[in-house]
Amino acid sequence: MQKNGSLNYVTRVLEDLNAIAPQAWDDLLTRQDAPSPFMQHAYLSAMHSSQSASPETGWTLQVVSLWRDTPQGPVLAAACPLYSKTHSRGEYVFDHAWADAYDRHGLAYYPKALVASPFTPVPGSRLLAESDAARQALLAALLNLCQVQDIPSLHILFASQQDLRACAQAGLHQRSQVQFHWQNQGWRDFDDFLGSLNQEKRKKIRQERRKVQEAGVAFRAVLGPDMSDADWALLLRCYQQTYWEHGNAPYLTPAFFASMRTSMARHWLLFVAEQGDQAIGISLIGLHLDAQGLPEVAYGRYWGALARVDCLHFEACYYQPIEWCIQHGLQRFEGGAQGEHKMARALLPTPTHSAHWLAHPAFSEAVARFLEREKTGVENYLEALHQHSPLKAATPRGMPTPQAPL
Repeated sequence: MQKNGSLNYVTRVLEDLNAIAPQAWDDLLTRQDAPSPFMQHAYLSAMHSSQSASPETGWTLQVVSLWRDTPQGPVLAAACPLYSKTHSRGEYVFDHAWADAYDRHGLAYYPKALVASPFTPVPGSRLLAESDAARQALLAALLNLCQVQDIPSLHILFASQQDLRACAQAGLHQRSQVQFHWQNQGWRDFDDFLGSLNQEKRKKIRQERRKVQEAGVAFRAVLGPDMSDADWALLLRCYQQTYWEHGNAPYLTPAFFASMRTSMARHWLLFVAEQGDQAIGISLIGLHLDAQGLPEVAYGRYWGALARVDCLHFEACYYQPIEWCIQHGLQRFEGGAQGEHKMARALLPTPTHSAHWLAHPAFSEAVARFLEREKTGVENYLEALHQHSPLKAATPRGMPTPQAPL
């Protein structure tokens, strides 16, 4: 515990997120410019308690928090999860080349400090704060902690615009990547949406949907509170199957999904693919709820199949969620990390950003030069992608507004 500057915040570094009341954390989150369910107290706590993100898997949590004294008692002014990482897996912002360069020069890159939602490449607020001044103080506390603990670098991943402004003021390097998001333009139904696409893409989507239908596959959409024991069991089996098929152990443990069922069920939507009376696949969608508890943003998270059906992936992961979003008036559907193939399904290129601090002066300068070159490449890549919009006309209405790093 220590005092933090002239603003008279008290800094506390905690080893357990449960040392902060869930309501205090979530109330702070709702006041940010880009809240998401993946920074909620229950989600982050489940990552830790389920042993999905734990010291044994290379994620050691410290909760950095700032407190302001009031006559009624201490008030949470700012907070974020800070992970000490012994590897770069599960992050989706790739710095393996940086780690390799450190190693070749006989320097230690790990452990590094990471502010992120584990295994979750969803853009959103990371530095939760009641004001810009508190956010700056929180970032200063993070940098001070890295220096005191001799941690060679700090990385803030998939940050919001408020976060990026604070990082720019503190002199952190900024990095851009590209994801593919669907923006609702007020379409009446899926056919209306298809009518906005060029003929080639419209024809392709209809062909792909027809293949799934002709295979006798139908879909059932079920919200988390209505999911049965069988639905949750199918979700876990399909999730694990996807990872094993790619030669990787699943990141998330069964205990994580059990926790989501009890603590965050309202934030999940499951699409179940059924062939006759047999469930053969799923896609799981995360939901951000508005102040009235209604879904307004959807996030593609996990998918898996127990049988091979041509185009099942496209139907489960894109067409079913998009159709559901149109029916329920959601503003946006984020399709997850990477994947140019998503453009053919009208998920359009959208920049995402991260911020980085490296203690070693020479490596910090080298990374800054690299990021300048990479930034030009990303800008050129975005421009090239925009030239291939699936919409009939690449109008400002049809393309998301780029959010450039500051």
